[in-house]
Amino acid sequence: MDFSNPTHLTFLIYIVGMIAIGFFAWRYTNNLSDYILGGRSLGSFVTAMSAGASDMSGWLLMGLPGAIFAAGYSEAWIVIGLIIGAWLNWYLVAARLRVYTEIAENALTLPDFFTRRFEDSSRLLRVISATVILIFFTIYCASGMVAGARLFEQTFSMSYELALWAGAAATIIYVFIGGFLAVSWTDTVQGTMMFFALLLTPLFVMSAVGGVDQAFAQIESVGSHYLDPFYQQSLIGIASLMAWGLGYFGQPHILARFMAASSVKAIPNARRIGMAWMILCLFGAIAVGFFGIAYFAAHPEHAAPVAANRETVFITLAQVLFNPWVAGVLLSAILAAVMSTLSCQLLVCSSALTEDFYKAFVRPAASQTELVWFGRAMVLLVAVVAIAIASNPDSRVLGLVGYAWAGFGSAFGPVVMLSLLWSGMTRNGALAGMIVGAATVIVWHNGQWFGAEAGPLFGLYEMIPGFAFATLAIVLFSRMGQKPSNAMHAQFEKMQQQLH
Repeated sequence: MDFSNPTHLTFLIYIVGMIAIGFFAWRYTNNLSDYILGGRSLGSFVTAMSAGASDMSGWLLMGLPGAIFAAGYSEAWIVIGLIIGAWLNWYLVAARLRVYTEIAENALTLPDFFTRRFEDSSRLLRVISATVILIFFTIYCASGMVAGARLFEQTFSMSYELALWAGAAATIIYVFIGGFLAVSWTDTVQGTMMFFALLLTPLFVMSAVGGVDQAFAQIESVGSHYLDPFYQQSLIGIASLMAWGLGYFGQPHILARFMAASSVKAIPNARRIGMAWMILCLFGAIAVGFFGIAYFAAHPEHAAPVAANRETVFITLAQVLFNPWVAGVLLSAILAAVMSTLSCQLLVCSSALTEDFYKAFVRPAASQTELVWFGRAMVLLVAVVAIAIASNPDSRVLGLVGYAWAGFGSAFGPVVMLSLLWSGMTRNGALAGMIVGAATVIVWHNGQWFGAEAGPLFGLYEMIPGFAFATLAIVLFSRMGQKPSNAMHAQFEKMQQQLH
């Protein structure tokens, strides 16, 4: 790292700032509840920004602009699905989950909530749900490692291997030190940086190509298909892109933000802030990729990096259009996007290992100090495994995210939704939905097992069959066997009453 380079220096200041927040959060982390859920103390703004920043990851500034840059408007269907799914998640899930997890003996994790919600004395729900979290989140963490490595690789001319470790180090440090509060507070800073980066960059790109009209004319001259939302899209393709919105109901790192809100009264304002932030950021990311087509067509001398890897379109535009100080801030926004999601994922994995395995099965009488330090050790363990998965330099951010997103959306989404909306759901229904959802995603994603081409069966995103089959399994198995107890019904009614 060259400290005389303004971009490098800006990066360093940002990283030091995030680590400093981690040390500040250390002072407020006294027990396991503080470490993995922040003591349920988040206000509306922090809840909204943390949920948004933890959601979007490096995909927002790398994967999505790269997809739009390669194919144009036809890749934007995913944004419509995400907006609808996120709003429904805030509207249907957020308040109910905040209330219900506290009623359910102050459940701190999703596996803990499932266990208490369905009176699962066998603890099978806890084991299976925690296992699903570890499998899919380790893959998801790897996507964050890839995005961070790409950024360090291009910004500092590092080898991919060195960039992989450098990009992960800062995130690991502040998660290890400060836990949930550090993650949430840094998310707020990082979400703000992402917001301004995605509003500022498209404006400068349009200016560089001569304005909006000139940009559209340039894009049309390159290929009119970039302006066609249906170009090379089938009904299956559009449904697959929009189905990403279904994933919101089952993402543990986003659901944890709802659980950590200071009260149910904070949710409506958080929803308004979070949705406004999300919509503006998504359309900013689309604009970066779309107007990047015009810029690199007009300036082919700068196009080599994006020709080699389309996911570097935002990075390259920041480097060629802005002075080094501003470029440093904009590139730090990519690191912010990567760190915000990666930190949440590391913490959720650590929480599952600590609360749902170590405390539940190994050391039920462990002290709070012991549990916090075990959680910190698990952050390091999961990070090392994710780095190993991400060690392939040909990894693509969007592909890794898509697999993990579908895994959580199908395994947990229907279980979370129906557990909050239907008092008749049972423990067997939850188990069946979780297993069927996760298994469907794994099988459907690997179409080559059945002689199909590489990729999902029939070209249909695995989220759709996974979510549908899991929902069906929940309903069928809940109507078979033992019905919910009177205590479960009473708890459900108490949750509904506290919403009003």
